[in-house]
This record gives sequence, structure tokens and C-alpha cells, in this order.
Amino acid sequence: MPELRRDPVIGRWVIIATERAGRPSDFQLQEDVTVEGFCPFCPGNEEKTPPEIAAYREANSVENGPGWRIRVVPNKHPALRIEGTLDERREGVFDRMNGIGAHEVIIESPIHDSSFCTLPRDHVRDILRVYKERIIDLANDSRLRYVVVFKNRGRLAGASLQHSHSQLVALPVIPKRVYEERESCTSYRETRGGCVFCDVMEEELSLDVRVVDRNDSFVVLSPYASRFPFEVWILPIRHSALYETQDEETLGQLAEILSRTVERIDGTLHNPPYNLLLHNAPLRSEQTDCYHWHFELIPRLTRVAGFEWGSGFYINPVPPEDATRYLRESRLGS
Repeated sequence: MPELRRDPVIGRWVIIATERAGRPSDFQLQEDVTVEGFCPFCPGNEEKTPPEIAAYREANSVENGPGWRIRVVPNKHPALRIEGTLDERREGVFDRMNGIGAHEVIIESPIHDSSFCTLPRDHVRDILRVYKERIIDLANDSRLRYVVVFKNRGRLAGASLQHSHSQLVALPVIPKRVYEERESCTSYRETRGGCVFCDVMEEELSLDVRVVDRNDSFVVLSPYASRFPFEVWILPIRHSALYETQDEETLGQLAEILSRTVERIDGTLHNPPYNLLLHNAPLRSEQTDCYHWHFELIPRLTRVAGFEWGSGFYINPVPPEDATRYLRESRLGS
């Protein structure tokens, strides 16, 4: 019997359509074909990217040359540009402004086919630290209000290059999804007196049917109202609204559990394309008691089609309880 479930964070309903599919093997993924050949992100090709903004390098290496471990460069075809003024204006019922912002690429490793689950844990921690450092730096620009950090793995998830990388886009406005999530958190606190994410975690840990993994600082959940098969959230156990305030120990714990989560996803679903998204409070936020930063990892196993676009509902053929069981059973190499 299909079931309607309501997301307690944002109030969105989803349909858990259990009769459609159930096992990881039921998903016949279209082959994620990659075109081999020249890669501008590989060592020795640094001149093929814009000049680096930041890099973790060997002590004797030269800027914009080989010898780097992690490298940050502007996107060659940016969605937004840092130069200029916003010039906000209204024309009747329409609002517009110049496309001011930033669009950066974090090249995660000199190894072309690396992954969060194949890189050393301290290297993954350094990638996560680069996210933090770039958010802190961009927060100094008063024109910018939000930084979207994301990773697309695989062509079917939106990646145009195979070499492992993440991206960030700094925006002059707060995205509607973030605004809705923050407003829901504020409303929950006003009516129930707590953080909805903290309360969800407490209940999930007590039930232990949708907890995929945990360590001292983080818990990995299959959300109760999962939109997509095998969707997982990685949440800090200690309440925190701002990712950029995390210390080295916390980033190390995050690196550990993120690596294990990607390994579980890859082992269960045979290296699927996925999107990894950081949900964070807006830049320079003063109200930090309501929101709770977290990562969402979404394997691209199904497609959003007419019903989803027309209704705002999502149809998920795998109950999160089943997804949790399969991911827990995945054999880890370490």
C-alpha cells in the first residue's frame, strides 16, 4: 500500500510507493558514459584553468603549477561574476539585479578518479576545510548573502568533467529553499521550543530504524519523508547553524563519516551518480538558535518528471527503512 509522509522540517509531503521497486538491483541505471581524453584539472594542465584562488601545495611548489593537493579556481564559465555592482531595480511587478556573485571549482585531488571513500581521511578533512575557508572569505563581501556548496558526481548528476571536484556559488540573495527551511525552523522553535533537526535526531536515535551510521559528532539518517531512493542526511549531533564555525576535530569526524557514507552508497548501488549538498545558514547570520546545518547526499536513481513538477510531490519507490537496512549491510573496506 502506498503511503503519504510529511517532512517534519519543511512540511513537504512525499509518496512512498513501495510496490514500484524495493531492492538496489531494481534500479537499472543508464550507463554513466565518461569521455576519456584531455582533463584540464589534472596536474600539468594548470594553465588551462583560470588562475587559482587558493591551493594546498607542497612547500617548494609554484602557484598555478604542479605540486598541489587541493586547488580552488574560478569556474571558466561562471553562472555569476564577482565584478560590478548589484544595481537592484524594479520594473512594474518585476524585480531584477545584475548577476553579481562568485562561482568557484574545488579540484579535490590531483588523482583523476579519486573519491571521498578512496582518499585518505586527512585529505577529505582538508577538502571540508577548504569549503569552510571559502565561505569565510566570501562572507567578507557584503553584496553576498548565501554560499551554495555542492558536488555533482557523474554525468547524470550534472558533472561535465570526470575529475573529482566540488563547486560553490555565492549568491546576492537567499535561495527560496533555504528561506523556507529557515522559516520552518523558526516556526517550529516558536511553537515547540526547540530545534526541529535536534528533535528529529533524538527520535531517530531512539527508534534506530533509519539511522545508517554515527560517530561521536555526526549521525547519518535516511529521512523519514525521503524524496529519493537512498537519500541520506549527515547532521552534526551538537546543534550548530554555521558550517564555517566547525573546528578541526569536528571536520575530522565529518571526513570519517562522509567517507564511510559514500563507501556505503557506492557498495550498495555500484558507484551511482549523486549530488552532495551543504545546507547552511545564510552569511553573517545573527539568529543561529533555530537552524541546523547539514549535508544531503542524493543518488540519482530516478528522474523528476511531470507529476513532480506539477504537484511539488515526490514519489520514492524505496521506503527509507529499507534503504537504511541495505546501507547498514554494505561491507566497508576499513
